[in-house]
Amino acid sequence: MHRSAPRLTRILACAAVPVMLVVAGCSSDSDGGSGASPDKGKGSASSAPQTAPSKKTVEPAKFAKLPDACKAVSAKTTATLVPKAKAKNGTSATSSDTSSRGGCSWNGLEDKGTKGSQYRWLDVSFYRYDSDVALGSGQERAKQNLAKELAKLEATEGAKKLRTTETSGIGEEGRAVAYDLRKTDEDFKYASVVARTGNVLVLLTYNGAGYAGAAAPSDKAVMDGAVKAAKEAVAAVAAAN
Repeated sequence: MHRSAPRLTRILACAAVPVMLVVAGCSSDSDGGSGASPDKGKGSASSAPQTAPSKKTVEPAKFAKLPDACKAVSAKTTATLVPKAKAKNGTSATSSDTSSRGGCSWNGLEDKGTKGSQYRWLDVSFYRYDSDVALGSGQERAKQNLAKELAKLEATEGAKKLRTTETSGIGEEGRAVAYDLRKTDEDFKYASVVARTGNVLVLLTYNGAGYAGAAAPSDKAVMDGAVKAAKEAVAAVAAAN
């Protein structure tokens, strides 16, 4: 059969352009001369590249375990800070998950005869935070809880002359809180250190009082003792891992 003149003219025109343009601009006879691509306007999902949903990640927790709390502060230091401790090796705190929480305390009354008595109490606690996509990295969670624990200390009921200072050389960040507190009809001197090392939070408190006419320990002696013990406790975290 003979092709009509208009149709023959169209075929010749398409043959004259580059091949890559023929597909886009010169369709088959079945398209009615529209010049449109077969898939244009269909919105087919199969024709578009598929992108896999991104998976949220979080920074891994730095430390996987906690030290033995009763061994985190050296025996030499605890003997100096609490000379007559009832339990020389400390009393371990009860914990349902020792990989995340742990603690130990020492307390004792040193009788100095006619000079009265000196009471001392030392307590150390550890809190480890795992990284969680929903909650954040272990490091960030420890940082957030440091702020919360500091706020609790600064809100201690009955505290007098409370002051907060930054600590140096104790973990990655930390604060020390000192205050006076009246209890059991005696004046106690308190020093607490809240420090963070990686994803672990260390809380250490040291306090003392004089009984039977003995003078209370000095602010400096109590704070120096707390700082020394806190440094050892923080170092124990790295050693355990």
